[in-house]
Amino acid sequence: MVQRISRAFKDISLSFDRHPITNDILNIKNEDAIKKAIRNIVQTIPSERFFNPIFGSDVKTSLFEFVDFGTASVLEEQILVAIENYEPRVDNLRVRVDPNADRNEFEIFVSYRIIGQEVPAQQFSFILEATR
Repeated sequence: MVQRISRAFKDISLSFDRHPITNDILNIKNEDAIKKAIRNIVQTIPSERFFNPIFGSDVKTSLFEFVDFGTASVLEEQILVAIENYEPRVDNLRVRVDPNADRNEFEIFVSYRIIGQEVPAQQFSFILEATR
């Protein structure tokens, strides 16, 4: 297996905010860039990207289901597969989905290691709201 050696990562901010002095679009770097990329993968619906129709995950279709542990298990698998398929900069990926039926939402916990960088394991969480 070939081990990738990463240096630094830089993506543009999808908010398209501008730097106050240079007036350039703001960049997000390294750990923040990967975190934002993972979240975008999860929240992108397949066929939403014109030139890459298979990119994304099917989590939006599962959000119409019940907010329970069965749906949480399905979401976990969908998120894992999507990140493994579309984010080559991470490994040792773990995903946990906690349903909160009272609020009609799922809390997503993601942890991973960035390949080729000597930084601690990364983790973050975000909320997906179920729609009925």
